Amino acid sequence: MPKMFRVMAFWTGVFAVMALAGGLLPMSFLFFANAIFFLTVSYLSLSERTYIYIFGAYLTLFFVGFTYWSAFMMVPGGSQ
Repeated sequence: MPKMFRVMAFWTGVFAVMALAGGLLPMSFLFFANAIFFLTVSYLSLSERTYIYIFGAYLTLFFVGFTYWSAFMMVPGGSQ
């Protein structure tokens, strides 16, 4: 399980670099923070159950944050 957190750290780091190259600074900082979080957790030598709980909490926070952002912060039809 720690190796999967390292894989997630790698891919979030890749996305952060691509966002940085595209000029999306807030997105790149968010993904760099995710990469650092995943890399830090991967070296803690926790039990499998704890890794699953951490990942479940991460997904829950992401879902709540994404839902809040898309429902209350995005402007409808603002892409024009």
